[in-house]
Amino acid sequence: QDDALIRVSSVDKPDAVTRKTVAAYLVGYNILHIKAQGQQQLSSKLRNHLKSFARHFLVGTEIVTDTPADLVLQVLLNYPELSVQSALRRMSIITSSMHKDAVIAFKKLDHSAAKAVIETDNEVDRFNLYIIRLLKLAVSNPRVLKEIGLTSAKHCLGYRLVTKSVERTADHATKIAENILVLKEKTSDELVEKIEKMSNLAISMFEDSMNSLFKGDFNLAESVIEKIAQIVKLEKEAVLSSQNVGAEEIASLSLLIESVRRTAEYASDIAEIVLNLNVESVIK
Repeated sequence: QDDALIRVSSVDKPDAVTRKTVAAYLVGYNILHIKAQGQQQLSSKLRNHLKSFARHFLVGTEIVTDTPADLVLQVLLNYPELSVQSALRRMSIITSSMHKDAVIAFKKLDHSAAKAVIETDNEVDRFNLYIIRLLKLAVSNPRVLKEIGLTSAKHCLGYRLVTKSVERTADHATKIAENILVLKEKTSDELVEKIEKMSNLAISMFEDSMNSLFKGDFNLAESVIEKIAQIVKLEKEAVLSSQNVGAEEIASLSLLIESVRRTAEYASDIAEIVLNLNVESVIK
C-alpha cells in the first residue's frame, strides 16, 4: 500500500491524529499524508508533535513535506535492510540492558541512572511498532514474508506474541526505575542481594528465551520454563527481607520485586512460544 490520507479538523487533538498516523504506519502505508480539512491549517503545535513522534518512534520514516497545509511522512526503509529477527534482536538487547541498568541504579540508589532507563524505553517502542508493521504486511503478502526472513504465517503470530512480551519486559524495567525514584535512602545489603539474585536469574531466563527463539532450540526453551519455580522461591525470600522497611518505601519495593518476577514470567511465555514453533523437532 502506498498513500494514506489522514484528514485533520481543527478540533482533532494531537494524540488522536498521532494514533491515526500510527495505525496507517502499522498496516503498511509507505506515504502518510496528514492534511488539514478545507481551508484550515495544521497548527505548528500539531506539526511539531507529529514530527517529533515520527523521529522517535517510526523507524525508517522521513519528513518529506512540512507546510501549514499538510505534512507528509515517507517510509524509506526496505524490509531486507532490517529483518524481523534483526529488529527483535536489537529490541531484546536494549530491554536486557534496561533491566540490568535499573538494578544497578537500585543498588547505588542512582536517580539519574534510573531516569536514563526510563528514557531508553522509547527505543524499544520504536522497534515494537516497526516489527508489528512488518508482521502485518507479511501475513497478507508471501513475498514480504520471505523478505523479512520468516517462513510461515504461524511464525508471524509467534513473533508477534514474542514482540509483545519483550515490550512488556521493557515496561517492567521502566517500572523498576520509576520505583527507584521514590526511594529516599539505600536499602539494606541483605535485601539488595536478594533482589539482585532474583534479577540475575530473571534476566538470564529472558536472554536464554530469546536465544532459544533465534536458534530454534527446543531444549533451551524448556530449561527456561523450568526455572520459574526458582524465581518464586527467590521472590518469597526478597519479600521477607523487605518487611523491616519503612511504610513509605515498602510499596515501591514490593512493586519493584513484582516487576523482576514479571520479567521471569514473560521469559517463560516467550519460551512456551518457542516450544510451539519448534515442536516438530522433537516429535518426528
